[in-house]
Amino acid sequence: MKDLLHPFCLALAGSGFLLLLRDLRASRRDPALTALAFTYLFSALSYAISLTPVWVRLDGWFGVTNIAVPLAQGCVVLVLGLQASVLAHWTMPSAEAARRARWLLGGAFAVIVLMSVLFDMLTPVSQRPTDFTLYYAHDPVFQTYLLLYMCTYTAAEIYLARMCWKYAGETGEPWIGRSLRMIAVGAIMTLGYSSIRLSAILGAELGFSVKHLEPYAWICGDIGATITQIGYFMPIVATRLSAAYTTWLEPRQYRALEPLWRAASAAEPSIVLVEPGRNSANVSFDLYRRAVEIRDAQIELRPYLAPAARTVAEQQGFPWWRSSRARVAAVTAHQIHAALLQRHEGPVETPAAYADAVLNTPTPRKEIRHLVRVARHFTVPATHSEPLTAPGAPRP
Repeated sequence: MKDLLHPFCLALAGSGFLLLLRDLRASRRDPALTALAFTYLFSALSYAISLTPVWVRLDGWFGVTNIAVPLAQGCVVLVLGLQASVLAHWTMPSAEAARRARWLLGGAFAVIVLMSVLFDMLTPVSQRPTDFTLYYAHDPVFQTYLLLYMCTYTAAEIYLARMCWKYAGETGEPWIGRSLRMIAVGAIMTLGYSSIRLSAILGAELGFSVKHLEPYAWICGDIGATITQIGYFMPIVATRLSAAYTTWLEPRQYRALEPLWRAASAAEPSIVLVEPGRNSANVSFDLYRRAVEIRDAQIELRPYLAPAARTVAEQQGFPWWRSSRARVAAVTAHQIHAALLQRHEGPVETPAAYADAVLNTPTPRKEIRHLVRVARHFTVPATHSEPLTAPGAPRP
């Protein structure tokens, strides 16, 4: 079972390290990214060392039977310390996170040293790449070695699961919350691995065998570790996908706002503080500026909002399957259209409120999405169809 699951886990961990390597070169001072990259590296090494062909080769190179055991398990202990360090950097102030990471990694190295001393006291004369734990479970020195390793492993996974589940409910970032919950689930699953390993020690003393559970130990350990690795990588993938989506979306939103902005800025030239340049490199700023200027134009047009125009807009038929936000956007677009026409006749006695005045758009992204919906429903008044010469050149 080990040689079936480990190659997949090796490929996943190795891919994670290679994907992070480019970012690591560009951000060498990012401690969370550094710890995460080395988490994947040592995880990949632990899987590679445990593969039977590599295990046999290492024995030959070092001249020590089953040397792969402390090497692979030492990598796992480092992974546990690094994982907790990543979590510290994600959830704590930088100074506190740095102190926590030093303690965690210091503890990991101390455990590795103790494991090395205990392994040196063993006399493993038989090479056992598939059932090493069960074969040596009766050896008192190995029992001490395994107890140290598994207690460290179990304590680290319980700590990881507990802290991830706690902070998942406190973070304001949806993707980080999801990733923390996934890490917690993976950590809990790996406890099946440690339970079976500890049962092997108990069985050796009480006279029962857990050999039939050996495949399940590897299933729990490898699948749990894989889920944990995916959880750690989720925020990075989400951030990259979000950045790519934003790069694709913002120019389209900018162009979608063009007719509404041109009509508004032609009527109220004072709203344009900075003329839009051609081929601007900062699309995000241009888009945000355009949204602000449209909102400024709405303020300037407020005296021309006839109550009757809003009543007419609200009485128009609207598909039942469209959202309430889309309906509000359609009514607001009609009001802006009517206000541009009313502007030639003068202010109204009792201006109405915009339909979107009660709409909650707490972030710039939500504000821009709403204005794009307004722009899609907006039609340029007939009196503005020819002489629209808003400040600034139209964006290509």
